[in-house]
Amino acid sequence: MRTTNPDAVKAMKPFDQLIAEAEATDVTGWGFGWLDGRATEERPPWGYASLLAQRLARARSALDLDTGGGEVLAEAPRFPPRMCATEAWPPNARQAQARLAARGVDVVQVAAGAALPFADGSFDLVTARHPVRPDWREIHRVLTPGGSYFAQHVGPASAFELIEHFLGPLPRERVQRDPSEEAAAARAAGLDVTDLRLARCRMVFHDVGAVVWILRKCVWWVPDFSVRKYLDPLRELDGRMRQGIPFIAHSTRHLIVARR
Repeated sequence: MRTTNPDAVKAMKPFDQLIAEAEATDVTGWGFGWLDGRATEERPPWGYASLLAQRLARARSALDLDTGGGEVLAEAPRFPPRMCATEAWPPNARQAQARLAARGVDVVQVAAGAALPFADGSFDLVTARHPVRPDWREIHRVLTPGGSYFAQHVGPASAFELIEHFLGPLPRERVQRDPSEEAAAARAAGLDVTDLRLARCRMVFHDVGAVVWILRKCVWWVPDFSVRKYLDPLRELDGRMRQGIPFIAHSTRHLIVARR
């Protein structure tokens, strides 16, 4: 069944040109504007950015973990008197500093997996959008008594239709990032989980350049990805898309709220 506009298929650039453009385009930060018109992803129904802005406006001190280039945090119109953010990847940390420093945000580059460089009880709000691996004991430690953790996490088997197109079946990996297990780990660290919501969102890729670009950006999806190594599955996708059949995948997300 054709589900792409026939005119768009006719106008699709040659395979080599799509690949070259996707490989040449910057993937730093967490902006996804390059995919406009080429791929779409539904958003979870709770509206994370709006809820985040409301909580930041009420906080006295806040910390945003794994902030990327600061894109989501920067959407908030108001920050608390003390606002900090952490990021491990140097290019993203530099982007976040450039984007947020003028608004008084202290962006700290941290080593992946290291303890947070803040004193016990430093923040009444800790936030994260798609953290790499939440360290619940560190989150508990830097929260004030009564403070809250508010975050949107990536759920299990997110985008796995696309990932497994390149890597084959991944049964063990499919069950990782289980929201109930994350909630249990938060409780084990001393946090009280007060809200847990789940969503499965449709992703649609209309050209192979969009696939190459997203795999370059989300490097953990196919860790050894290169066009040369995966040329055959890329050509298979391209052929399907030129018949008007986009590639469909699904992202999974969960909203988690916990209190110390």
